[in-house]
Amino acid sequence: MHNVWLIAKREYMERIRAKSFLIMTILIPLLMGGILGGAALINGRSGSLKHIAVVTDNPQFATDFGTELSDKNQSKVGVDVYPSSKPGILTTLEEQLKAKDSTLDGYLVVVPPAASGARETFQWQPRSKADVIGRSRVADAVGATLTREKLMHSGMAATEVDALLQPVHLDSAGKKDASAAAFGSAYGMFFLMYFVILFYGMNVARSIIEEKTSRVFEVLLATIRPEEMLAGKVIGVGAVGLTQVGIWIAVALGAIQLKLVGSDIHIFPSLSQTIFFLVFFLLGYLLYSSVAAALGAITNSEQELQQMNIFLMLPLIACSVVIFTIVTNPETMLAKAFSFFPFCTPLIMYTRIVVGKPTPFAIGFSIVELVVTIAIVLWIASRIYRVGILMYGKKPNLPEILRWLKYS
Repeated sequence: MHNVWLIAKREYMERIRAKSFLIMTILIPLLMGGILGGAALINGRSGSLKHIAVVTDNPQFATDFGTELSDKNQSKVGVDVYPSSKPGILTTLEEQLKAKDSTLDGYLVVVPPAASGARETFQWQPRSKADVIGRSRVADAVGATLTREKLMHSGMAATEVDALLQPVHLDSAGKKDASAAAFGSAYGMFFLMYFVILFYGMNVARSIIEEKTSRVFEVLLATIRPEEMLAGKVIGVGAVGLTQVGIWIAVALGAIQLKLVGSDIHIFPSLSQTIFFLVFFLLGYLLYSSVAAALGAITNSEQELQQMNIFLMLPLIACSVVIFTIVTNPETMLAKAFSFFPFCTPLIMYTRIVVGKPTPFAIGFSIVELVVTIAIVLWIASRIYRVGILMYGKKPNLPEILRWLKYS
């Protein structure tokens, strides 16, 4: 353990003192904040209609539609009304959409019904074909307008119609609504764990390649066993990851306490969730860093390591693909299957703990399963590591790696 401690201390101090650690500690939160802020800004502007045209012979419908669309759009929408009998109106509107200096966001054509008693049909032509949010708002506004007109024609007063069509807000029977907190915590901690596991797991592999290139291993192996060196690297680099995560959380909590950011931010987990986060983070890091150490031992350069990265990233990519489904439905068979697949357990089971109610048996079983998998992976990685760190100039194939397991 003394040798493991020395290697871990060396790995930790070397990375903590590096300028890259300080830069990444500051830069990554800024980049993540910029990405989230930019996405929110883009999503806020997407589907935001300011000026549209309506081609209809019913001016009252156009007026009601403009009112409803302004409510859906949460801002005033300018509506130009044109009769369908106006010659060349559709051609004129189409030319306006294509003009660079035009402010027209789209036009709606109300086509009269072909038979008596049938409903009109509606054609929406937007400036951007991919503006699905704007199309959805137009469709909702048309539906609300038709409902309003039907109720008015049936004899209801305007005030009664307004009251009936008011949006419904759901409460939690007097309790504080924790859905936003659970959603924000699940996503925030998921991607934090995703990044740290991947980034610092690959740092273990890069460290091995650097020392293979400089032949430092040949000196160290005179006094330290390969297993001790592997354990020290995994512990030291993992401690750097925990240090960085701790700094980010401490700064975020301090910013909220000083009211530098909104105090109602729903991202920080509860105490029990924090404990589970640390447990699954450490287990996930041990699992992926062991695999990364084996990859680093069988490769000789950064280029070769990049080619092997796919084996490390595939489970993480699969987790990111299904995360939305699991957040919204944490008790489905898909969620349970992913939470018990060892390479996805750290991310998916923690997400289920935040947004769902997995049984204590399920949580305990997933942890035991993960520990057993880590023991097996460490056993394999340590034997590949013992031989691979001294192999230079050749990338081994699978039969050769299997022979390494026998030799070691």
